[in-house]
Amino acid sequence: MARTKQSTSKFRTKQKGRAQLKPQDWTLGLSVVHPKAAGIDVGNAEHWVAVPPALDPDPVRKFGCFTVDLMALADWLQQLGIETVALQSTGVYWVALDDILSARGIRVFLVNPRDTKNLPGRKSDIQECQWLLKLHVYGLLRNSFRPEEEILRMRTYWRQRQQHIGDAARCIQHMQKVLTQMNLQLANVISDISGSTGQAIVAAILDGERDARKLAELRDPGIKASAEEVAQSLVGNWREELLFVLRQEWEGYRAMQQRIAECDEQLKQHYRTMAEKADPQQLPPCRRAKRPHGNVPLCFDLRSELYRVTGVDLTAIDGINVLTAQTVISEVGMDMRRFETEAQFVSFLNLSPNNKISGGKIIGHDKRKARNRAGLALRFAALSLIRSETYLGAQYRRLRTRLGTPKAQKAMANKLARIIYRMLKHGEAYVDKGREYYEQKYRQQQIRMLQKKAAEFGLQVTEAA
Repeated sequence: MARTKQSTSKFRTKQKGRAQLKPQDWTLGLSVVHPKAAGIDVGNAEHWVAVPPALDPDPVRKFGCFTVDLMALADWLQQLGIETVALQSTGVYWVALDDILSARGIRVFLVNPRDTKNLPGRKSDIQECQWLLKLHVYGLLRNSFRPEEEILRMRTYWRQRQQHIGDAARCIQHMQKVLTQMNLQLANVISDISGSTGQAIVAAILDGERDARKLAELRDPGIKASAEEVAQSLVGNWREELLFVLRQEWEGYRAMQQRIAECDEQLKQHYRTMAEKADPQQLPPCRRAKRPHGNVPLCFDLRSELYRVTGVDLTAIDGINVLTAQTVISEVGMDMRRFETEAQFVSFLNLSPNNKISGGKIIGHDKRKARNRAGLALRFAALSLIRSETYLGAQYRRLRTRLGTPKAQKAMANKLARIIYRMLKHGEAYVDKGREYYEQKYRQQQIRMLQKKAAEFGLQVTEAA
């Protein structure tokens, strides 16, 4: 079928746009970007290092993992005048080596193993370090993101705290399982056995109390279940082995709570060492009541500290609570100059579409196994917008209807990440325009689309009075 005049014009315009994307002057040769470089294959017990053969007659050497071996490795690289080093992010084996080389003034390129996996031939440690060197010399490896030192310390404290929270949650689950095995249906009458009522009753059981009515008297007056209902749920069997397991899990939960408090104290002390960008006294009050969260630090006001060191109130964004904001800051830091555009920041958080495009068509999706902690936190934040009477809440509900929950969740997390990027980079304050503004804006958009479609058929759309 012959092309129409209109389709031919569109085709030429499309081809012209593609032609403009091609570089005007290019060659097949590769230029040397890092002439004084080294490649290191990092391992648990040994490290293999390769340098350009022109710098040393023995260009590939093996070093141990002890500190004295790492010092010898750094001395050798310094004697050769090595300026940059490429190594893979293998577990945590690279951390000590990175610290020593960075202290010597050698720039470390921490590269993703995915970018170096296409090694031709049979793989060995000797070949791997030489392959890393070759790719790095020609500038074919991207340096991975690593925040500054003060953010690394904050991230260590926060990740350890989150690990303890997960361990405490597992202890609660085990306690609930043991109570069910003893036919103590306490979880069916109170919402959470980790609250004041549940912990008081469990502590009394472990102290030897077996009278259900006396145990029910420990209930908090604020819970919905009556004393009679609580007493009926506490009639069961008291098997010795199950009481032993209950005691161990209860003591483990108390120990995790103590460790969480210790992490909070360390985080509080670390915040005091960070520079101030805004006066916490000027922090505006929260314009809406956020859902209280039991894992918020109690020894200091985390929201005020975040505002003091960032200069913006990230909790003003709908769906972002103080724990989500802290997770994002501890993972990516506050300096957005490392990300040139919003798209780069969103891609780093694994919130951008990973489409495989060929011939202008999407032929598949690249599903990466790695999950970014900050991106995952924003995904959970997006789910909380389902009942939000705000601009973002209305937008999420529309996306959820049109795309389904998984895609809408990722798209909304993408939106939240872009807002955070603008606030941190430009110091902008977030202002919610409201649900009505979004619905009116969406209505006008739909009207324009209908008018444009009708114009293609020679029709006209007018709004009813």
